[in-house]
Amino acid sequence: MLSDLFRKKRKYVTISRDKELKPPITDDAIYEPLEETIEQKSDIQDGLWIKCPDCDEVMYQKELDNNQKICPKCNYHFRLSSIERLAITVDDDSFIELDENMVSLNPLSFPDYEAKLEKARNKSGLKEGVITGEATINGFPIIIAVLDFNFMGGSMGSVVGEKITRAIETSIDKQLPLIIISTSGGARMQEGILSLMQMAKTSAALAKLDQAGLLYISVLTDPTTGGVTASFASLGDIIIAEPKALIGFAGQRVIEQTIRQKLPSGFQRSEFMLEHGMIDLIIDRKNMKDTIANILKMHSRKEEI
Repeated sequence: MLSDLFRKKRKYVTISRDKELKPPITDDAIYEPLEETIEQKSDIQDGLWIKCPDCDEVMYQKELDNNQKICPKCNYHFRLSSIERLAITVDDDSFIELDENMVSLNPLSFPDYEAKLEKARNKSGLKEGVITGEATINGFPIIIAVLDFNFMGGSMGSVVGEKITRAIETSIDKQLPLIIISTSGGARMQEGILSLMQMAKTSAALAKLDQAGLLYISVLTDPTTGGVTASFASLGDIIIAEPKALIGFAGQRVIEQTIRQKLPSGFQRSEFMLEHGMIDLIIDRKNMKDTIANILKMHSRKEEI
């Protein structure tokens, strides 16, 4: 088999960035998400081959991209950027971005924070860790926010919290359903309490959305952890997760040290969360758009159907 040939020659395999970021991201709510520190070398063109971190299958990067970054052998869902996520979620040419020029400063004069922000912008091509906007899904108008793990691990600073809050307020003003797609390592440590207060701010805004009788669909992808899980990500009217997504607050090691017990297999994965009533659905990425559209249709007013 071609895959077996390449499995034996590990030095010729381009190691995916997803594999290096796969372990749990934080051990408490404000740890900074882990970043790459070692550059992997390859004797072939960068990005030509990629190995699944779940089943070790070797495949063409193009083959993976054409399959919405889902391993064709084991169905492992690789991480998507916010741009990739929007491309497969909303209708073509329907997305209108909100607050696109809002950027983070350094309110606490945290050492080297500006340099880290600049590095994150260069790495992700984004100005901040979330994109918000108005769009349609199968013709249904919605407000959507998508976090991006490539920007400082999707960490929630004051700008991320502000953009999400404004998206919620826009949803209320325009009487449109809200969708937030989360991936995050937690609150952004460089902004301290200003970051943590975004948990309360976004939650308060969602309470107003609920009072307005508007639908909120929360989509959890790998990983959704820390302060994001402890706030808006867990407050959806309907909570959907991708298969095998890491979902939790503190890291597994910290929990085991605190309760002094060994945690069960699969703990904090979406399948475990569904079994224990923490989420409503697990949906394959290829079916996510149609599933969301069906939910929107069921919750639409009669005159809109």
